[in-house]
Amino acid sequence: MPAQRILVTGASSGIGFLCAGRLAAMGRQVLAASRRGLAPPGCEPLVMDVDDDGSVERAIGTAGPVDAVVLCAGWGIAGAIEDTSTVEAKAQFETNFFGAHRVVRAVLPTMRARGAGRIVLVSSLAAAVPLPYQALYSASKAALSSYAEALRLELVPSGVQVSCIEPGNFRTGFTGSRRRAAGWTPASAHAAGAEASLRWMEQDELRAPPPEAVVVLEQPRPALRHVVVAHAFERVGAWLRVLLPQRLYEKIALKVFRVL
Repeated sequence: MPAQRILVTGASSGIGFLCAGRLAAMGRQVLAASRRGLAPPGCEPLVMDVDDDGSVERAIGTAGPVDAVVLCAGWGIAGAIEDTSTVEAKAQFETNFFGAHRVVRAVLPTMRARGAGRIVLVSSLAAAVPLPYQALYSASKAALSSYAEALRLELVPSGVQVSCIEPGNFRTGFTGSRRRAAGWTPASAHAAGAEASLRWMEQDELRAPPPEAVVVLEQPRPALRHVVVAHAFERVGAWLRVLLPQRLYEKIALKVFRVL
């Protein structure tokens, strides 16, 4: 693997923590970035708040040139669209999308100057299969997947490679840290449906294994998208989303996601 010095964002928990730890165990020099500066064993902690321009610039300046960056920082908000305020929606995009954009812009100049580098953006299967009652999370990840595809095309002449990982449900701290929209109250017209859907989703996440496979830096010529799932039905769901007529897909999705 050409990438020896790797920056991982969101490394204090979830997929970021597991990816950083695995890369360190493989003998790579890992800069584990998070707001609190927490890091897995074998990693160098780096304080970085991806929501803040100055924090990202200072952290990248301190870190110096890196061979690769794995962008894992993110969180999820649950609740019906009607119950989710614009402020909450913007906060979701601030971290999941604009946070990644800040880091990409900060690391690209040195990567382009060297004519080499790897950028791996961690999106979600929810980008391809949008989740009811997690619409803003799904939308932020869909934006990130589109961003990765456009970025990859832009960087072909530079020698910098771009990939996007779209993981399904895995057992991480993401489940426990998921936030609920402030408007999700017992009085909400969507309260019962949202509760049933989220309960099913969280049970599936907690039954799944940890995401040990979510690292693609070993590949000399990585594909654009890497769908990584713990359960075969998740991959089948992504196929059905593309292959089935919309009305038939919706009929199945309403039952699967416990909307009806």
